[in-house]
Amino acid sequence: MSVNKEQRLKELTPIQFHVTQEEGTEAPFNNEFDQHFEDGIYVDIVSGEPLFSSLDKFDAGCGWPAFAKTLQDKALQENTDTRFGMTRTEVRSKEADSHLGHLFPDGPKELGGMRYCINSAALRFVPADKLEEQGYAEYKVLFK
Repeated sequence: MSVNKEQRLKELTPIQFHVTQEEGTEAPFNNEFDQHFEDGIYVDIVSGEPLFSSLDKFDAGCGWPAFAKTLQDKALQENTDTRFGMTRTEVRSKEADSHLGHLFPDGPKELGGMRYCINSAALRFVPADKLEEQGYAEYKVLFK
């Protein structure tokens, strides 16, 4: 589900724009999806591309939403980020090239050991009961 990127960028809030377009970070523990565990999927706030499932979300205690894996193989692009005197793996959406957050190898071992630490401001949540109506019917099967 693709949206005109230029139009969508104009509709973003200042924090959504800062995070996705200027590689910003929102405040920990003070964001929309850190403690949100309703069934559904999380999509790129700019393009609408499906990124994560609530089934793979866990509370990492870090203050940002954490996911064990992506919804689709190769849904994200990974870049080396050496800002702030550390080396991290930045994750961006493929379609819109939105900055989402970072990937760390410290997730729960039983979930694969990875932690996608993602800014809520880069995401839009689609509840499981709204997937079909919002154009994501293929993901309904996950929540049966």
